[in-house]
Amino acid sequence: MKLKKIHPVLQQNLSQQGFEEPTILQKSTFGRIKSGQDFVLLAPKEEGKTTALLIAALQRVEAPVDDMISTRVLIVVKDKFEVERLVEEFNQLGSKMDIRVFGVHDYTDLDDDKNQMSLGNDILIGTAERLNLMFSGAGFDVNQLKMYIIDDVDQQLRNRHEPRLYRLSESIGKTQRVYFATDYVEQLDMFVEKTMTEDVEWLDFYEEDEEE
Repeated sequence: MKLKKIHPVLQQNLSQQGFEEPTILQKSTFGRIKSGQDFVLLAPKEEGKTTALLIAALQRVEAPVDDMISTRVLIVVKDKFEVERLVEEFNQLGSKMDIRVFGVHDYTDLDDDKNQMSLGNDILIGTAERLNLMFSGAGFDVNQLKMYIIDDVDQQLRNRHEPRLYRLSESIGKTQRVYFATDYVEQLDMFVEKTMTEDVEWLDFYEEDEEE
C-alpha cells in the first residue's frame, strides 16, 4: 500500500494482507492523523475506517522504545468482540514491528489485566468500563501517551457510555485525540467541544461523496 512516509515494514505487511492500494478514505486520513492534530471522522463502514485506524496507531508507535512500560496508543471500543477483533488485526498488521498489543474488556480478569499492564505495552485496546476501572487505580503512567482513539464513538454515545468516556478523557490529559464514527449523533458536538482542542479537524465522508 502506497502512502507517503509510511513505515516500510507496515507497508509490506499491508501488501501481504492484500491491501495493495489505499481507499480514498485512507488516503484522506493518513496525513491528517499523522500531523498530530485532533481529528473526527464520519464515514460509512465500507470505506476502510478500521484499516485507517490500524495504520494510524501502528505508524505512531513505529519505533520500539526500550524499557517502555507506558501505553503509547489507547483505543476505546464498544465491546468485548471489538477488543478481540482489533487485537488480532493489530498482531497481523504489526508483524515484525516489535509492537506490544494488549486488550482488556468487561469479561477479562481485572487483577490479571493489571499484572499484564505492568509488563508494558505499546497499544492498549479496551472497553470504556474496564479502562475506567484500570485507570482509577494508581500506577498507570499516561505521560507517554501519543494518541487516544475512540472507535464507533457514535454508538458508544448512543449507548450512554458518555460519562465513562468523559472520565477517561479527563484522566489521560493532553494527547492527540482521534474519533471514528459511522453516523452523526447529537451528543457528538458537545463531546468533541469538551474533549478536543479548538483546532480539531472534521472529515465528513458523506459530504465528500455528495460533492463528487
